[in-house]
Amino acid sequence: MASPIFKRYGVYWVDLDPTRGRELKKTRPAVIISHDELNAVLDTVVICPLYSSLHPTWRTRLQITLNHTPSEIAIDQIRVVSKDRLTPEKMGDLSPKGQQSLRQLLHEAYCA
Repeated sequence: MASPIFKRYGVYWVDLDPTRGRELKKTRPAVIISHDELNAVLDTVVICPLYSSLHPTWRTRLQITLNHTPSEIAIDQIRVVSKDRLTPEKMGDLSPKGQQSLRQLLHEAYCA
């Protein structure tokens, strides 16, 4: 059976356990932020988990709507995870506007 192809800006369920300290726990949605060139050859992907609890004033969170559900992307909880932690079924994709907003927020938080 062929391995699933995980693409940038796709949202998948990710099993984040086991964790330590204040890391996000449990299985939750996450958006892949690593480039497709890396996703094609590595056994890992870079993800940002999603929260259903909203924190509109937090500068490290991006408010989105995914499948008609308000959520936020936690760029302060970036993780590299094995592809084995992801379910093969995609929940959805970020909209083009969401992709642009995520790139901008990542740049402001980590490159500026």
